[in-house]
Amino acid sequence: MFKGVEHTAIASPDPRKLAQWYVDHLEFHINYEYDGNYFVKAPNGTVLEIIPSEGGRVEPKMKDPGIRHIAIQVDDFDAALGHLRNSGVTLLAEPTGSQGNRIVFFADGDGNFLHLIHRARPLP
Repeated sequence: MFKGVEHTAIASPDPRKLAQWYVDHLEFHINYEYDGNYFVKAPNGTVLEIIPSEGGRVEPKMKDPGIRHIAIQVDDFDAALGHLRNSGVTLLAEPTGSQGNRIVFFADGDGNFLHLIHRARPLP
């Protein structure tokens, strides 16, 4: 009956600009648009919907209640990290590793928390 998450929505003051950020920095592509809403799709099929926001933004903290980050899976951590750095993306911390996994936190064009992840072994 339930198949899983179809997409996740992010509210943005400028949905087109944020959608383009995902295209420019993370190899997503805009695969659908309507009424100022943009759907961006990653190479692995993951979909984000970027919708117009209302009201002012509250600065998030890494462990505030609610959804806190989106993990971006990569097959070559060093190449992806280099791409982010060369693209001017500001890292929120230095890369770390544990049990063969490597991660680094950064923010998208609106300040939403993301991190790259390369796992030595996929989750079960």
